[in-house]
Amino acid sequence: MEPGPALVVGLGNPGPDYAETRHNVGFGVVDLLAARAGGGRFKAHKSNADVFEGRLAGRRVVLAKPRTYMNVSGGPVAGLAKYFSVPAEDIVVVHDDLDLGFGVIRLKRGGGEGGHNGLRSISSAIGTRDYLRVRFGIGRPPGRQDPADYVLKRFSAAERKELEFAVDLAADAAEALLREGLEPAQNRFHALSG
Repeated sequence: MEPGPALVVGLGNPGPDYAETRHNVGFGVVDLLAARAGGGRFKAHKSNADVFEGRLAGRRVVLAKPRTYMNVSGGPVAGLAKYFSVPAEDIVVVHDDLDLGFGVIRLKRGGGEGGHNGLRSISSAIGTRDYLRVRFGIGRPPGRQDPADYVLKRFSAAERKELEFAVDLAADAAEALLREGLEPAQNRFHALSG
């Protein structure tokens, strides 16, 4: 019997004002994964997220973008995990990360939230930090710029030139996580970037 689906959640903020900001890079990666999984449309789900169901990396997946603001994305993630019967170890969260240089991709399971309120909300709502993460480096803010402002800004012109490649790499890493598991995917992708 085929195992249940994996839940891959891209983090971001809803609405056009946030569409191309650093904080919304998780949405971009999940959009690309949906295109790879057949290109269907995301549909509104009662858990307060937009979801796409398909196949990716040889298994069933539910791709999701919470419709709430980043800081309260835990509710939709917990609701989806319950609805689709996905255990924490089969949840993959794609998120921006200030502690990594721009475009650096890192994979991990569990650990701290590094001040990321979206991760903190998810950990609290599902009752564990023991889920998979695709960390997408956005770099530190320049000078004394407040990190809270920095993550809500659009990528620089120089970064935009590299953004498509980095999103593609993050999507590849998410697929590798689903297909191969954490350690083989880490070995492959941590050598590729930064």
